[in-house]
Amino acid sequence: MAASAYDQIESRPLTGHQKSVITLMVMSNIAEFFDMFLIGFVVSVLTTAWRLTGFEAGTILACSGLGTVIGAIVWGHLADRFGRKRAHAWCIACFVGFTVVSVFLPDRAWLALALLRVGVGIGVGGMNITSIPYVQEFVPARHRGLLSGLVSVFIPLGMLLGAAAQGLVGDDWRALMAFGAIPALLLIWLHLVPESPRYWQLRGRDDKAREALAWALEIPADQVGDLPADSAAEPPSYSRLFAGHGRALAIVSVGSFCFIMGGFAVQSWGQTLLKDAFGFPTRMVALLFVGVSVADMVGRLASAWLADVIGRRATMFAFGVIGAAGCFAAALFHDSGWAFYAAVLVIMTFGDGVFGILNAFGGEQFPNDVRSTALGLGYGIGATAKVIGPAFMGLLVGGGYVAQRIDIAVVTTAFSFFGACMLVGAIVYLFANETRGRELESL
Repeated sequence: MAASAYDQIESRPLTGHQKSVITLMVMSNIAEFFDMFLIGFVVSVLTTAWRLTGFEAGTILACSGLGTVIGAIVWGHLADRFGRKRAHAWCIACFVGFTVVSVFLPDRAWLALALLRVGVGIGVGGMNITSIPYVQEFVPARHRGLLSGLVSVFIPLGMLLGAAAQGLVGDDWRALMAFGAIPALLLIWLHLVPESPRYWQLRGRDDKAREALAWALEIPADQVGDLPADSAAEPPSYSRLFAGHGRALAIVSVGSFCFIMGGFAVQSWGQTLLKDAFGFPTRMVALLFVGVSVADMVGRLASAWLADVIGRRATMFAFGVIGAAGCFAAALFHDSGWAFYAAVLVIMTFGDGVFGILNAFGGEQFPNDVRSTALGLGYGIGATAKVIGPAFMGLLVGGGYVAQRIDIAVVTTAFSFFGACMLVGAIVYLFANETRGRELESL
């Protein structure tokens, strides 16, 4: 019996074209998180330059999260309706455009900056949601956890680049924001790769699916094996999603919220806490966050790899528990800035490191026809933590100008809460369907 098209994907080593798809999605996620992490560095500078209050700083950071919620839901649905590649291109254009406009804001225009960050977040919110299904639908099942996880693994390089950028330009926040225009170059690369073959099948275009698979396998189209029969599906709808996949959607929503809450608060407020609560100078904070980004990347790579070795659920549970322990350590043992920083490294290695597999595992809970819609909605609901977490920190810091020596009680209260959230997230994902090694068509 002749091998099917997807048997060919399974039986062959990765081609240069498959690696190109993975690398492109890795680069685009690095770029968008460079932009998102950049605002944390910008706010740490503007607390002095613009004399921001805790409320104002928290509002700017929370608005980035608000946009992410909207973007994840919108772009996830559009990716199922119009294609993963097309939606991904729109995301890049959106977040780059709003970032560039931010460069030209007048001083003290914190409210305008906050509103523009909503637009940036809308673009950013769809990047991971559109890129993970895109990669999953081109790669073999036996390595799908690692290969689709790589999209998220190298995201911390964005934080490292943001730290390097701040170290280069210092307190010039406009120069920092200007770096956000560079990802527009990715649109050229994106133009050169095809749409997902599974998307074309769902639209009833087997000819296009065969062309995409031939490109991926680097063989003539007439050598591509048979495609699954009767693969066309109706456009995705939320009513069908809730009716058929409500349990999986609840797991992804609650689990995402819990893990995002701890990790994003460190990403957005960590720089300000190190500078204004523990007294580290700006350039030292930038250097310390280089270490944070490396730790985060190591953790994400480990979770993506382990997911194909010991399973998704076991990996997420172990990382969640250790990440929670890091949060409790930050809450209880922060007599010095260095003790707090050590706890942050643990939080980001494990609690945020779990994102090497979290969205890839979330996408695998749903069939091809609603994968992006479901992942976008679930992650979007969970991403409300990107609004609540920074806003919560802003309220704890208080309404006055964020001056040196923030009340250290802020750390105890906040990180106790973040630790509890991560622990709940670790338990929630134990109820998800284990998907290690399973074909997408069987999900």
